[in-house]
Amino acid sequence: MPATRLLAEQLIARPSVTPLDAGCIEMIAARLAPLGFVNEIIDSGPDTFRVRNLWSKRPAAHAGQARAAIKTIVFAGHTDVVPTGPLEQWSSDPFAPTERDGKLYGRGASDMKTSIAAFVVAVEELIVAQPNAPLHIAFLLTSDEEGPAVDGTVVVCNVLKARGERLDYCIVGEPTSVERTGDMIKNGRRGTLSGKLTVKGIQGHIAYPHLARNPIHDLAPAFAELVAIEWDRGNAFFPPTSWQVSNIHGGTGASNIIPGSVVVDFNFRFSTESTPESLQQRVEAVLQKHGLEYELKWTLGGLPFLTTPGDLVTAVQAAIHAETGLETELSTTGGTSDGRFIAQICPQVIELGPPNASIHKIDEHIALADIEPLKNIYRRVLENLAAA
Repeated sequence: MPATRLLAEQLIARPSVTPLDAGCIEMIAARLAPLGFVNEIIDSGPDTFRVRNLWSKRPAAHAGQARAAIKTIVFAGHTDVVPTGPLEQWSSDPFAPTERDGKLYGRGASDMKTSIAAFVVAVEELIVAQPNAPLHIAFLLTSDEEGPAVDGTVVVCNVLKARGERLDYCIVGEPTSVERTGDMIKNGRRGTLSGKLTVKGIQGHIAYPHLARNPIHDLAPAFAELVAIEWDRGNAFFPPTSWQVSNIHGGTGASNIIPGSVVVDFNFRFSTESTPESLQQRVEAVLQKHGLEYELKWTLGGLPFLTTPGDLVTAVQAAIHAETGLETELSTTGGTSDGRFIAQICPQVIELGPPNASIHKIDEHIALADIEPLKNIYRRVLENLAAA
């Protein structure tokens, strides 16, 4: 069995449902140590939600260059997986990796234990072939990406920032491809900003509206205005910023009571053309314009990031083409990832992984034919950057 698949199966077999790591990080650390990596376990969070993080780095040999001139590339990912859902709906045990019809089934097969296995084997192959490659290589792994993501990658990034650790490139192993590994990579992600709006009224009998004030009616004109706003027009890499309402709750359930308040949950997915501050100011200006009595709590889930074509994108595109013949598509679509934290301390971040059609689903899987090409692409990226 190829080394990448073997390691992927060993990781899938560990039931690391977020925030549990189930020993995955120790397994990876033990594998990296003989290669010259210095492992640092960084635990975070309360005892009831303990998160395990790994920062592991292999300094490059001088290789005729000043050490300060040697670039650092980080492979980043998560060992935690989402819950399985109803076990009886799986065709096989989600934590017993199973081959069937040319696919490898198991929770985490695509998101993203195969990527982690491919990272490790790609690095092993590079070090065997080029033990003095002029690259500092590092791994940043967490067991808190599928959960709240407050004790995972962001904690490690804060530690590295406080130390003044310089990162130059980062590849996040998120499943970004559509049909074939390498057909799409993410060179950025939109930011996410959520709001919980409570508009206050006066509760009363519906037959005596003059003795009450209906907050739903008060909110409606402001709602209409917010829906119609063009927040920005996006740019060459991002679609326009989107504002969407996810929940509205008002009333007691009785049909003859005017509610005393209405609560609205909404979210912005925003491009680099807007800032959290500008979006907050524009929303509150509309609410104040309509004279609403309200409370508004904001939650910034992540800032947008963008890696414009440069050294890393060029190295990745060339690696994908050499391995698969594909001309990869750059994209910033989809949800958030831990790339949003890494981008705060690393100027070039891309996401590259296998097809994502089955992620978070019953019978999650990866095509066997995608595993070795993924590992080879990662190795080729290292070779391209080492030769640059």
